[in-house]
Amino acid sequence: MSVITVIPGDGIGPEVIEQAMLTLDRLQLGLEFDVLDHVNADTFLRTGVALCDEDFERVRSSRSVLLGAIGDPRVGSPAYGRGVLLRLRFELDLYVNHRPAKLLHDRLSPLRADSARAVDCIVIRENTEGLYTGAGGSVHPGSEHEIALDVDLSTYHGTARIVEYAFSIARREVCMVDKANAVEFGGGLWQRCWRAAAARHPDKASRHLYVDAAAMQMVTDPTGFDVIVTNNSYGDILSDIASAVAGGIGTAASANLNPERGFGLYEPVHGSAPDIAGKDIANPVGAILSAGLLIGDLGHHEAAAALRAAISQAVAAGETTPDLGGSLDTRGAGEAIRARL
Repeated sequence: MSVITVIPGDGIGPEVIEQAMLTLDRLQLGLEFDVLDHVNADTFLRTGVALCDEDFERVRSSRSVLLGAIGDPRVGSPAYGRGVLLRLRFELDLYVNHRPAKLLHDRLSPLRADSARAVDCIVIRENTEGLYTGAGGSVHPGSEHEIALDVDLSTYHGTARIVEYAFSIARREVCMVDKANAVEFGGGLWQRCWRAAAARHPDKASRHLYVDAAAMQMVTDPTGFDVIVTNNSYGDILSDIASAVAGGIGTAASANLNPERGFGLYEPVHGSAPDIAGKDIANPVGAILSAGLLIGDLGHHEAAAALRAAISQAVAAGETTPDLGGSLDTRGAGEAIRARL
């Protein structure tokens, strides 16, 4: 039996994670859930601790993590998000952020051209380096002489392994995205690691784009992409663009992985969405697709494929929440998917 740590989190997180758990239960895969429903903003506001060491060890000892969302407008400090999500990513060395984007139905695409709608790509984002490490500082904070410094950190080890992972999963091509024409040193390191990996994988096509050009191509013809690999901040932005052209952020799934250890943290991309929390209109598709990534990585490939098919069928039938054009509430949208399993 595989133990899965579940952190429902904040906002709509508990609503969509409930549907993901019900769907996994329907598949009868022998999963056991260890639910940490106290890891949320309420606990942080009361205690000042986002994720205590005891809870972190429960996560570490499990097989994988299913996370709903982290974020609450009552928390003014970045310490909360860093103490949960970034702590898990950094301390468990979940260096791969794996974000697939595949259009579920033509009517969901904001793109006008029919030929540009068949989006089916993966954005691979380096997850433990870049601008999100917290390296940097501030001099004279709060004054008109303030100097703020954020360090965009890249290492050979981190860059080489993320580029190698991208080539290992590519079906036909890897597109490496950087801004080496303006960011000389980090860009140069990414360029060298990319060329070395391309030489080791002559069976895969390879190309390079600057991040501004990649963003333009993502909104004009995203069908040209197979796998994109890039750094933490560029990947954060490009993966959200990919989600938007593939039907909306409510359908976006992601996995934070350490492939060598076989450990992953799986979460919908949409965040806590406090403006719709408690209204029972949150879209559960991103959470359920994230659960599908989880079981696929556990080796339940047929069940994961069946889950994706059930979601596509429900979306095609219009049995969705309002953001996808339907009229169902969160539970109803989850039931529509489960009815097709």
